[in-house]
Amino acid sequence: MIKSFFFSKKWRLWAWGGFTFIIGSLLAQTWIDVKINEWYKGFYDLLQKATERDVSEFYDGIYLFMKLAIPYVIIYTITNYFTRLYAFRWREAMTFAYMPYWKKVDAKVEGASQRIQEDCMNFAKIVESIGLQIVRAIMLLIAFIPILWGLSSNVIIPWLKDINGSLVYVSLTASLGGLLISWFVGIKLPGLEYNNQVVEAAFRKELVYGEDDRVEYAKPPTILELFTGIKFNYHRLFLHYGYFDLWVIMYNQTMIIVPYIIMGPGLFTGAMTLGILIQTSSAFREVQSSFSLFIQNWTRITELRSIYRRLTEFEKAIGYKDPNKPLPVIGRS
Repeated sequence: MIKSFFFSKKWRLWAWGGFTFIIGSLLAQTWIDVKINEWYKGFYDLLQKATERDVSEFYDGIYLFMKLAIPYVIIYTITNYFTRLYAFRWREAMTFAYMPYWKKVDAKVEGASQRIQEDCMNFAKIVESIGLQIVRAIMLLIAFIPILWGLSSNVIIPWLKDINGSLVYVSLTASLGGLLISWFVGIKLPGLEYNNQVVEAAFRKELVYGEDDRVEYAKPPTILELFTGIKFNYHRLFLHYGYFDLWVIMYNQTMIIVPYIIMGPGLFTGAMTLGILIQTSSAFREVQSSFSLFIQNWTRITELRSIYRRLTEFEKAIGYKDPNKPLPVIGRS
């Protein structure tokens, strides 16, 4: 999966050159994010004392925001387009790296066509999406932790005001606690996703055979049996995703109000301005969402774990990782 793209002479320029381009574009986005966070303070302080200020200052603030937002939108769009292209090149590298091995193997590999076509496609797409978010999250943490640390000096709640960087610690604690709970709540999801891939592959295989031989394959009893397995697995999957979604939604909504609960009292005592409150909320959201990246992407990570397991089995079966080892036969688990 990794070797076929990043350690191939054919794809080296795409792999590393593209990765460098993506890092550069994410750095640019992060820089603009920091500038927009700074803009919040000045603009909302202006609104707080609007009757004492001139309306021209309001329009100057809007103009400044547009100067930041328009380049951000352009860079964001280009980055997303390029990363999709990057993911497709990765899929292409994986597909044509597997093909020579697969064609020479006599051992039966369950769902081989699906693994080459669908699993390679989904692996590249999910890694592209989550990988992009991980790199961006790291950059945002580097940029916003010092900002949030400094803003923590405005906290007046007794049990937090004497702790340096208290907002950073609150964000980290909430994220680690959320991650731990998410692991327990979603503990069965990876196995269910893997089983789902297996039953879907069996159903698709029967249909493909039925296209060429409708007498021997795709008979109603067989189709009913296979689809019943799919139905049973999906119902279990939907049930477990249901209460996992409930937990994630509750967590996300709670995190929205946390910075206001901590900082809000200071606004009423005059310890801070509205601009500082909004800037803190923005910085807290960036740090907390970066810390909580794996919670927000738990379902996609679960799917990726299932795909990785299937592709790893496939690589072993076709001798891709070690051609000298005997070829195993993969079946349902």
